[in-house]
Amino acid sequence: MANYTIDNKIVLVTGANRGIGKALVETFIEQGAAKVYAAVRKLDSASPLVERYGDKVVPIALDLADPNSITAAAQTAQDVEVVINNGGAFQGATSLAADAIDSLEFQMNVNVYGLIRMAQAFAPILKANGGGVFAQLNSVVSMKTFANFATYSASKAAAYAITQSLRELLSEQGTIVLSVHPGPIATDMGDAAGLTEIAEPPTLVADAIIEALAAGEFHVFPDSMAKQIGGAYQSFATNVVEADISEG
Repeated sequence: MANYTIDNKIVLVTGANRGIGKALVETFIEQGAAKVYAAVRKLDSASPLVERYGDKVVPIALDLADPNSITAAAQTAQDVEVVINNGGAFQGATSLAADAIDSLEFQMNVNVYGLIRMAQAFAPILKANGGGVFAQLNSVVSMKTFANFATYSASKAAAYAITQSLRELLSEQGTIVLSVHPGPIATDMGDAAGLTEIAEPPTLVADAIIEALAAGEFHVFPDSMAKQIGGAYQSFATNVVEADISEG
């Protein structure tokens, strides 16, 4: 379904208080969104957005590691039409690090189980509101593992697998699913990963999501590194991931 626009839509963005999430809120409002639920772990962290945009921004408590908070947020945001699951956890650990298992468990809980809980909570709401959009921030490391970020990469690869399943399942109710794969983006997470020097602006992610919705694309590659990986991956994406291949 091409030509979907954010204009006049009601949007929810997780991890909305900084980095990519904050840029998403700002860009969507500037592109005409009627209202954006800024889903954050601590409500006061969304105050700068409220000060800037007034009642177009509605802070809502949501912690991807807390299933009850996801359920409660869904009960509040019954009018939402576009859900962007941007929130996530990052820990840089190699596969041989002493804390590798703990690191992976922590990131799986937020990045994968949190995604599943978001989809289960919000899919019925999106269906009731005409289909809409469910977008997941997956990173290029869901396709290419970097040894120093092995546990993070593994959690994002699992999230990408779930996103592919959601594309198929939610298409039946008219919901567009996006899998967004940024490379190094100028955020606190990018700084923590030591990528400050090569990072690009988070607004690229917001712009790429809007472009993908207009073009009807599933995979979204916003920045230079992402476009390089996406270009190499395109044939596989088209002929395998997005192809109608049955289990049999």
